[in-house]
Amino acid sequence: MTEPTAPPAPSAPPASDKRPFLYVVVCASGIAGEVGTLITAARQRGWDVGVVATPQGLGFLDTEAIEAQTGYPIRSAWRKPGEARPLPPADAIAVAPATFNTVNKWAAGISDTLALGILCEAYGTGVPIAVLPYLNAAQAAHPAYRQSLERLTGMGVLIGSHEPHRPKAGGGADGFRWTEALDLLEPGVPA
Repeated sequence: MTEPTAPPAPSAPPASDKRPFLYVVVCASGIAGEVGTLITAARQRGWDVGVVATPQGLGFLDTEAIEAQTGYPIRSAWRKPGEARPLPPADAIAVAPATFNTVNKWAAGISDTLALGILCEAYGTGVPIAVLPYLNAAQAAHPAYRQSLERLTGMGVLIGSHEPHRPKAGGGADGFRWTEALDLLEPGVPA
């Protein structure tokens, strides 16, 4: 009598079947709740997506809906030692919407949140990054913001074209081009 043989172990998909992985870093902004627009577009263009939110940005998101859409948990805090990594490594990062606070801290090398830590580290690892700022014109007029954009540009960060909206007016959401981040990233990211 021969012993039954185990079925062959499933093989990993060929490397060419692997979809590039995009981190979407979401900051605390009134339009953050619309990030599903970017996630949908990214998935349609062949990306797998994971979301990293700033601690304040997390409150602007429908966590359940985004996690269902991406298939991954939203990250906003560092892992504890020994915990598994909930997201694969990023092939590219889109920061959308990016606030005045995040842009300035990131350019200064401040890494006091997981989102900023990922952004600061990405520079050293060569991960391509596109940033779509969303702020008002009074914030954009501050010299630190202009200097931060210059520093980020010098680091190779791709900056989106959104125009700041009027202070205390909210708005500008209808002109926010979520997919511009993908347009900026795709030429440099291997499929």
